[in-house]
Amino acid sequence: MPTLFRRGPYTFFIVLHDCSERRHIHVKGGGRGEAKYWLEPVVEQAATRGYTGRDLSRIERRLRDNREALIRRWDEACEGEPT
Repeated sequence: MPTLFRRGPYTFFIVLHDCSERRHIHVKGGGRGEAKYWLEPVVEQAATRGYTGRDLSRIERRLRDNREALIRRWDEACEGEPT
């Protein structure tokens, strides 16, 4: 599970066995929270539990601000992974 970056209490990472899905990022941290966000066609929440609305707003802002770099990192991490 490559960690892409950490901001505040949040860790943003890729789960390699998910490489057959469309590009997305997992987020954990800040207590019991975890979430999954699609990166395309736009940043969109796929699943979440344990986060407040404020947490989700912060996470989404970081994802939107870094979307292009995250897509590149996804492609690098998933290159050659079985689909």
